[in-house]
Amino acid sequence: MITKIHGKLLRMANEFCVLEVPPFEYQVLITDYTRRQLQLQVGQPVSLHTLHYMDGNVAQGGKLTPRLVGFASEIEREFFEMFCSVDGVGVKKALRAMVRPVPDVARAIEQQDVKSLTTMPGIGAATSERIVAKLRRKMAKFALMLPQDGSKESEIERDIVDEVYQILLSLGYNEAEGRQMLERVLQSKKKYKDVDALLQAVWEKQAS
Repeated sequence: MITKIHGKLLRMANEFCVLEVPPFEYQVLITDYTRRQLQLQVGQPVSLHTLHYMDGNVAQGGKLTPRLVGFASEIEREFFEMFCSVDGVGVKKALRAMVRPVPDVARAIEQQDVKSLTTMPGIGAATSERIVAKLRRKMAKFALMLPQDGSKESEIERDIVDEVYQILLSLGYNEAEGRQMLERVLQSKKKYKDVDALLQAVWEKQAS
């Protein structure tokens, strides 16, 4: 199983990018949202968290072809896998559908906004209903996602937010309450060096 790939971004296409990992070149499938994140990095080294799957249908006489799907962050890959698990979605449909940032899609699912979900390519009303029914209680962590720039600092900040969110849940707050408490603090765009600093900011905001 290939879970991450690092190499020079050689070129971009609408549905994939090509990475040079000497002595090989890898074609990695990407969503439109990931393509926009990568388009200014051609010629530079990049790292992608990957999902490795077999494409094809042996039962209908076809052959299986190994494919890689790439994401800018691990949490985007996690969301994609969850999205694919919905009946009637799958990898190919999810690749076409994901034209919006993960937090936007996660909020639409959490708020049961079926109309918003049907604006995604290939996602009709019936599929949107199934997505909401299966995933709406699992979206809080994705709705809280911070922008990722691929740096180590960005990953650390993401981990801090996740840990504080889990602490709030352990203290008895529900998912929506925990997300709202964090959002009130994070909207200032201030960076927090550790869990204690962010948690303190949450309590101060609650008291104000």
